[in-house]
Amino acid sequence: MGTRKSTGRSRLLPTSTADLWDTIADEAGRESKLWTAALRARENQEREPVFSPLAEQRYGLGIETIYEGYLLHYGTSRLFAPEDGDTALLLGDYLYAHGLVRIEQAGTVEAVNDLAELIALCAYLRAEGIGGDGAVWAGTATMLGGGALDDARSSLRLDNDPGPLERLARAAAADAAVDAALAAHRSRLR
Repeated sequence: MGTRKSTGRSRLLPTSTADLWDTIADEAGRESKLWTAALRARENQEREPVFSPLAEQRYGLGIETIYEGYLLHYGTSRLFAPEDGDTALLLGDYLYAHGLVRIEQAGTVEAVNDLAELIALCAYLRAEGIGGDGAVWAGTATMLGGGALDDARSSLRLDNDPGPLERLARAAAADAAVDAALAAHRSRLR
């Protein structure tokens, strides 16, 4: 008996950071002419990953897609320059949703839940003017789908203490990598 061939659609995952950025931009552009119009010229794009280097490679595209959405809501996007706040909000929401789909395709329901929690928790922090969103991103990226984030997220919710999330990130990734991600994150926020 021979090997059976899949009849389902195959989808290539990006194999480099250049592919990652092209995938985010191209798929957004296919979704809406508004997103194409908002895309920065290639020479004005800042194609530097922030939190995906802390995570498993399979999650890189999803994390950076969701983070790009976050930057459209709360910072300076690396790929897009929408002409108004409404377009930025809609594009950010699209990228959140599309990033969660990518995480589901690459990972587990637990990983999707972790990122949904990240989005909700960061929205709360921003609305209340509480710091610590960088620690939420770093902790989530390093522990994505592993079931280790609940206690640390509770510390932030109950005590406004991002320390446990940052400690999780530092325990899982090199201090220099976490420091670089947090510095890049701070530089992109408004």
